[in-house]
Amino acid sequence: MSAINLVAIESALRELQKVFPEINQSLFDRRDPLDNDVVSNMLDGYAMVDRLVCDDIDIFAMGQLHYWLELNAAVLCGLEASVRTRHHRLIEATETRFYEQPDGGIREIMDWCALKEDKSVWRRAAGVYIRILSEPQLFIEGNHRTGALIMSYLLAREGRAPFVLTEDNAREYFNPSSVFKKSKKHTLVMRFKMPGLTRAFADYLEHQTNNAFLVSAESSEA
Repeated sequence: MSAINLVAIESALRELQKVFPEINQSLFDRRDPLDNDVVSNMLDGYAMVDRLVCDDIDIFAMGQLHYWLELNAAVLCGLEASVRTRHHRLIEATETRFYEQPDGGIREIMDWCALKEDKSVWRRAAGVYIRILSEPQLFIEGNHRTGALIMSYLLAREGRAPFVLTEDNAREYFNPSSVFKKSKKHTLVMRFKMPGLTRAFADYLEHQTNNAFLVSAESSEA
């Protein structure tokens, strides 16, 4: 059984890959090329999200937080053991940062989520994403891509389509993400701006929803 349409996601990412050099030129901050390795690793990540959702694994529960690190390793290194072995120092350093980063590690995100359980899934996904990206970032590398997968997990777990970067939504995703990345979590200014940024990004997530990326119940049964 599958919750996410991985074939449709791959098609969208491959189409984006063709036009990404042009899109990249129009962004506030230039992004790394969307090469074949990046696309392949993201597809591995979406497949992992699909398994987590279908197996009803709550990656926000204590004892399951290591799945966040697995998703990050997937977008950076893929699933091949040999590649992960070559990058073992980065993976180990990321784990240390993830659990021990003062005022910015996973504990801060979990505390925020505990206070926002009554909010819409769009609001929670947006809030988590902003907290992954803003300084200090949750991971050493791959925060944008891992953040997209975490949002997709939250959405798919509640029957919503996962977030997928496409030709149509890339600019509206990367430009505010650049703002989030340059913002420090615990400054007075950011605390004042955070609710508005979260609402705006939640609206973006909701309005760009594409159910083609979600497997319908009928398709699953078939």
